Amino acid sequence: MDTQQAIPEPPEPVTPGDQPPSLGRIPFVDNTVAMLRDPLGFYDRAGAHEADVVGYNVAGTTGCFVCHPDLVEQVLVTDADAYEKGRLLQDTLGQFIGEGLFLLEGEEWQRQRTALQPAFYRERIAAYGDTMTAFADRTATGWADGQRIDVRPHMQSLTLNILGKTLLDVDIETTADALEPLLDALRKRLDPRSLSAYLPLWVPTPTNRAVNRSLAEFQSTLDDVIAARQREDASAREARDDVLSLLLSLDDETMDRERLGHQLLTFLVAGHDTTALTLTYAWFLLANNPERQQRLHEELDTTLGDSRPTPEDLFELPYLDAVLNEVLRLYPPAFTVFRQPTEPVTLGGYELSPDAQLTLPQWLVHRDERWYDAPDAFRPERWNDALEASLPDYAYYPFGGGPRHCIGMRFARMEAKLALATIAQQYAVEAVTEPPLSLAMQITLSPTEPIEVRLRER
Repeated sequence: MDTQQAIPEPPEPVTPGDQPPSLGRIPFVDNTVAMLRDPLGFYDRAGAHEADVVGYNVAGTTGCFVCHPDLVEQVLVTDADAYEKGRLLQDTLGQFIGEGLFLLEGEEWQRQRTALQPAFYRERIAAYGDTMTAFADRTATGWADGQRIDVRPHMQSLTLNILGKTLLDVDIETTADALEPLLDALRKRLDPRSLSAYLPLWVPTPTNRAVNRSLAEFQSTLDDVIAARQREDASAREARDDVLSLLLSLDDETMDRERLGHQLLTFLVAGHDTTALTLTYAWFLLANNPERQQRLHEELDTTLGDSRPTPEDLFELPYLDAVLNEVLRLYPPAFTVFRQPTEPVTLGGYELSPDAQLTLPQWLVHRDERWYDAPDAFRPERWNDALEASLPDYAYYPFGGGPRHCIGMRFARMEAKLALATIAQQYAVEAVTEPPLSLAMQITLSPTEPIEVRLRER
C-alpha cells in the first residue's frame, strides 16, 4: 500500500459558546426550507460550520449535528446507555419496522439480538462464501462485452438473491416482486424533499397511498413465506440456523406476526439495499478512476489467477479491502446515525435535554479534511498503516458503532468484496455516468438518476 504523510494530532471538538450555534437566522423557517430544497446541501452547511455541535430546527424537530469523531464515540460508545434511537426514527420508520431489531430498545432488543447472533458468527458467514461468488458469477455471465448497463438494478438483484439464499433460505423471486415496489414507495415517502415525509401515513397523499398498497402486498407475501416455513417438520426447522428460522424459534409472545414481519423487512432493507448501493457506487468510482481500477485488476490477477475468490483469499487482497473502505467513506449508504438522550447529557461542553435529536452524519465526518487529505477524492491507497494509526476511531463508521453497530457488518463486507472480486475478474468498466452524482437522502443515500457503465470483457 502506498504511504501517506501521517495526519497530525487530531484537533479537539470546537465548542465556541454555552449553547450550540444554530443554522439560519430563523432556524424553523430557514432550516425547514433548506431541508425541503436540498437535504445534502443543508447537511453540508452544518459541516462547514466552525462548531462541531450545530443546532437545527426542521419542521418542529429540534436537535444538533454532531460532527467530531470524539463526540460521535461518546454518544455511540462511551455513554451509549444514555441514548436511544429516538422519536424521529420512531415517527418515520416505526410503523414499518418499529418491532424490528433496528428500532427495538432495552431488554427486548438485547434478547432478539442475542437470538439472531448465531447467524452472523464468523464461521457461519464464511460458509456463505460459495453462494456469494456463485450469484456474482451468474450476474457477470449474463453480461456481454460492450454492453451498457444501469448498474443499480443488477446489484439489487444480486444482493437480494444472496440474502434470500443465505440469511433467509427462501425462494426470493416472489418476495422480490413485492419488495421492490415497497422499497420504491418508502424511498419516496422518506425523502425529506417530499411533503409526505412530514405527514402521518393516514393522510391520503399519492405517496402514502402507494406505501399502504405496497405494504399490504408485501405483508401478504411474507405471510406465505412464514406459513411455508411453519409447515415444515419441526426437526427440519430446528436443523436450520438462518435468520427466519431463528426468529420462528422464539416464543409467540416475543415474536408475534407483526414483529416477525418488521424483523424480516428490517433485514431485507438493511441486507439488500445497502450492499446493492455500495456495489453500485464501487463500479461508478472504479469506472471514473481507470488507473485505480487497473491496480485492482492486477492484484486480483496476481493473487487469484483464474480461480474464483474465497473468504480465505480476502486476507491476501489488501487493495480490494482499501477500495471497499474508500467507497464506504465517500458514499455511505447509511449516511447518518440518529440518537436521542434519555436524560439530560453534556456533549462537547453543551447541556442537552432529552428533547434533543442528535444527528451523527457519516456523510460529513467521512469527508472532513481534518481527517482525510483531499477528502472528496477516490484514493483507496490512502488506507495505509499511517492513516489508520492516526485516524480517530469514529472518523470512519459506515456501520455505526458501539453496542448498536450493524449486526450484519461482517456479512456485508464479505459479500461486497467477493462480488467485486468475482465480477472484476471478468469485466472492466468504463465510465458513462460521470461525477458529480445527484444524490437523495431517502432510507439510504441513493442516486436520483441511473448510474451507467460500459462493460469490457477481460
